[in-house]
Amino acid sequence: MRTADLFGGEGDQADAGPPQRSGLLDLLSVAAVLLDAEGRIVLWSPQAEELFGYTAQEALGRNAARLLVNEQHLDLMTRLFTEVMRTGQGWAGAFPVRHKDGSTRLVEFRNMRLLDDQGDFYALGIATNEAILRQVERDVALSTRLVSQSPIGLAVLDTALRYVSVNPALAQINGVPAEDHLGRRVREALPFLEVDAIEAALRQVLTSGRPLIDQQSVGRTPADPDNDHAWSVSYYRLDGPGGGVLGVAILLVDVTDRHRARQRLALIADGSARIGTTLDVEQTARELADVAVPELADMAAVDILDSVLDDRHPTGPGAGRALFRALAVKAAYPTEAVRAADPPGHLASYGAQRLATQCVQTGRPILIAHVGERDLARIARDAEAAAILARAGVHSYLLTPLIARGEVLGTLGLTRARNSVPFDNDDLTLAGELADRAAVCIDNARLYQGARNTAVTLQRSLLPDLPPQQAGLEIASRYRPAGTTIEVGGDWFDVIPLVEDKTALVVGDVMGSGISAATTMGRLRTATTTLADLDLPPTEVLHHLDKITADLEQYATCAYTVYDPHRALCHIAVAGHLPPVLMRAGEPPELLDLPTGAPLGVGGVAFEVTTFGLAPGDQLVLYTDGLVETRHHAIDERLGLLLQLLDRPDRSSEETCDRLLDALRDPDDHDDVAVLIARARRWPRLLITSQ
Repeated sequence: MRTADLFGGEGDQADAGPPQRSGLLDLLSVAAVLLDAEGRIVLWSPQAEELFGYTAQEALGRNAARLLVNEQHLDLMTRLFTEVMRTGQGWAGAFPVRHKDGSTRLVEFRNMRLLDDQGDFYALGIATNEAILRQVERDVALSTRLVSQSPIGLAVLDTALRYVSVNPALAQINGVPAEDHLGRRVREALPFLEVDAIEAALRQVLTSGRPLIDQQSVGRTPADPDNDHAWSVSYYRLDGPGGGVLGVAILLVDVTDRHRARQRLALIADGSARIGTTLDVEQTARELADVAVPELADMAAVDILDSVLDDRHPTGPGAGRALFRALAVKAAYPTEAVRAADPPGHLASYGAQRLATQCVQTGRPILIAHVGERDLARIARDAEAAAILARAGVHSYLLTPLIARGEVLGTLGLTRARNSVPFDNDDLTLAGELADRAAVCIDNARLYQGARNTAVTLQRSLLPDLPPQQAGLEIASRYRPAGTTIEVGGDWFDVIPLVEDKTALVVGDVMGSGISAATTMGRLRTATTTLADLDLPPTEVLHHLDKITADLEQYATCAYTVYDPHRALCHIAVAGHLPPVLMRAGEPPELLDLPTGAPLGVGGVAFEVTTFGLAPGDQLVLYTDGLVETRHHAIDERLGLLLQLLDRPDRSSEETCDRLLDALRDPDDHDDVAVLIARARRWPRLLITSQ
């Protein structure tokens, strides 16, 4: 055996010198005294001088009993010495000894008879301070009990990183008997752990002397091979009293419950951030399923009562059946279990025996930790789906209702197959937290969607139908409601036939939003149509609209244009509105330079009319500010982009409308927008003669 093996070091450490002292004998200061057959001191160690106070010169040759023992104990000591020398049997015990300074100290002795090569007998006495010895014994006993009875896993490794001590708690945590650790390295005793990282940490501590505290580790051991456990591990170096390195100690605490609690809190926080990012019911359902898989379940399905989506009261208790619409299905891995779930968009009617029906009717969650054949029949939609779930290995099921504002909206269904751990009450609580969060978001989304649909319907009812093709004009128009609000806007457009084949083109925008703006818009559109029938000039029309708007205590912008196909002329007046764009063949598009005018509703402001030609093929683009105004860009920049997008006069007016909305319009814009494009066509000119 190598020297290094004897002392537990690496091979290349054997040349470093003799093994270091442990320090324990130095701590005890064990003294050695040798007596001849007459009881005279013939050997006296330096430790004896420290323990008894006499130098070797003072002690050698003197009778030990008379030097060290008080008078009252002299006979007893003499008898004990005689008995050891006569029988050869050793004696051990504590005995009061007289120190050189006159004090009496209790000393622990071990006495034995020795025989030399001359046949002479000697008595060897090994002695140490009894108080120090008892303290060491107490420390050792206490340490032993602390280690053996501690619920914390404890181990000591030598400098070669071999186990020299393992307490019962660590043996139980590892699932490996303590004796199977001893003398082996970590990778030999516990090959199922991340041994490279563990041994690297041990070497780091052994070399640097700096402890590593609360290192987190997750894994599985033979003690519980089917479940992950989390441990808090600390490493620190063991240094002897003399400064030598003894090895490394490991402290290990199972913190699985705390780890799982943190995971649950993290999942709830993740759900709060990821669920409800949009006011869209289907998207919110998908976000819920995405959060639940794979952290909580192998597969998740979100189903909503169809009556909720249709804004009707949900099926009440005792109704017997429930009509569900599937919104989301998510699996952690490819599995045929997905085919057992209703696909998104599918409408299914479930009877009273189905667990989903019971869940929405009672508003209570359902937990089946261990799924049996009869359970699958109540989970799946039919026998074929139940067989699919069985083949997929589904063994645990959890169903929790989606409840918002006291109303049951649907269910979140979770299954486990590859994850061998059954659902428990903690999982039920976590699923309920996620479901509650999602339910509020889904309810907000469906309420928003319903209100928005109503608002858009109202807005569209106030706008004209697709404008007819007018004399000498090809018309295209678009209206887009605001994308991020349920309030109706005040944008409108109109195409009004006039006398002598003329056409009025109107685009306006009532400032503000809501029912008030929509009502004002409806009134102004009606008034504009009535005034147009009187064949008034554009300035007169705006003058009357200004008075009407002021009486309504509102403000609006408007561009009113009259096109005369016989003369190929346009007459336009604007009230605080953005300038239209004129597009001519072979020329770049231009913003018309018009007197801006004050918005309608200011009252008493004069408006000006501008006349320009509109030859066949020319186009006039009218729009509301929702097309070009944003919160993040200058209006000049946006108007410049508008002109760039109108670089092709040869496009059809319909294509141009779509191009403008696609490029300039964000689906989440907070304002609605109206676009009206009129392209001039050839039209017979009237013969005009003087009277």
